This record gives sequence, C-alpha cells and structure tokens, in this order.
Amino acid sequence: MGRTVLVTGGTSGIGRAVAARFAADGADVVITGRHRDTVESAAEELGVRGLACDATRPEEVAALAGEPAGSLDVLVNAAGGLPAAPDAGAPPLEALARQWLSSVSANVLTAVLTTAAVRDRLAPGSAIVSLGSIGAERGGGSYGAAKAALAAWNASLAAELGPRDVTCNVISSGYVAGTNFFGDGMTEERHRRLVEETLLKRPGTPDDIARTIVFLASPGARHITGQTIHVNGGAFTTR
Repeated sequence: MGRTVLVTGGTSGIGRAVAARFAADGADVVITGRHRDTVESAAEELGVRGLACDATRPEEVAALAGEPAGSLDVLVNAAGGLPAAPDAGAPPLEALARQWLSSVSANVLTAVLTTAAVRDRLAPGSAIVSLGSIGAERGGGSYGAAKAALAAWNASLAAELGPRDVTCNVISSGYVAGTNFFGDGMTEERHRRLVEETLLKRPGTPDDIARTIVFLASPGARHITGQTIHVNGGAFTTR
C-alpha cells in the first residue's frame, strides 16, 4: 500500500508539483487550498483528493484533522505567500501591522496549525517538510522574517517529534519560475537579475523543489532532521 501524503497549498506552483510527484509514486495524496473551485479542479487534474481549507483559520484546520483517515506518512506545508497589498487609506502603523500579521499568518501559522492538527496521526518513520524561502536570509521584509520564524519553529518541532521517529525539515527555495508567486511584480529585468545571482545561471522550477521534498520524505533521508535545506541554484551558499 502507498503512503498517505497531505500537501497544503497544493493547487498551484510548488505545492501542486509536490502533489504530482507523490501521486506519480503511488501515494494517496490529499491537497488543500482556500478556494473550493480551484481545489476541486486541481485535484481532478492531478488524480488526487482535494479539501478546501484556509489553514490560517483554526476552525477549518480542526475539520481537516481527520482527513485523510488513518495514519499520515508525509505532511508538506506548502501554503504561504507574500503579504496582502496594503490598504492605501489605512493609517501607516495600522497598514504596517496588517502587513506583518498577514505574512506571519500565511507563512507560519498555516504550518503550525496544520501540523498541530495532524501530529498525533503521524506514523513512525514519517516526515514533515515545510516550504521556506531565501528571503529569510536577505532583505525579505515581513515575508522573509516570517520564513525565518518558520525555520526556527521547525527546529523545535524536530526536537519534539524526533523521539517518535518523525523528521522535520524546511526547504528554503530561491527564485522559482513557473509560479504565480510574484503576480504582476516579475519583470524581464528582475528575472535576469535573479537568474544572474545563481551559480547555475537558471531559475529553479517547481519540480526542483518537489524532487527535494520527495527525497526528504524517503528512506534515504531518515537521519536528516531539524535542517533548513537551501535549494536555490547557489544564489545563497552555506558552509
């Protein structure tokens, strides 16, 4: 029998690529997203199950806790994104507060709530992988700060779940083309600059990240936990 995999934010971009990879390996995959129509459409196209769930809302995540039924082998926290556009009419400090709350809610709270809801169902030998960002390392504003907080939370989560033989890691992705992450904010000049920052001189693809996530959930990665794995073509290097 294949593994059971839950992917939040699985309707597009990296989350969708992750769901497709696990489904191709024969896993029983469930994807979530905020909007029922896009969830149902993506699930049908991928041949997986879909559940509408806004992972920033505790009541919706609580309803997700029993889905899919039984034990869970892999949780991928891929939900997230840039903060909501500021309200031009709001006082400056109020607008700033909304921006930061939006970033933390979308990029940290989604992972924290979902993980808390399903952690008791995680089987020995299971894996949690959360999607971080190169923005945590440099000039990421509220979004980068939220992704840095995600990595800090992951380290403590790994310590908590390690005795249960559950691994917990973060994928810190660099510039990934083929997603709607930047919306209308991606120009040709910005694309060239981000590509030039890499050592491989190409942008990442959703499948680059998906394949790394699949590895971290594989038997070959059972002694990797509490880590932030940088997948960015060398745009940010570690030692």
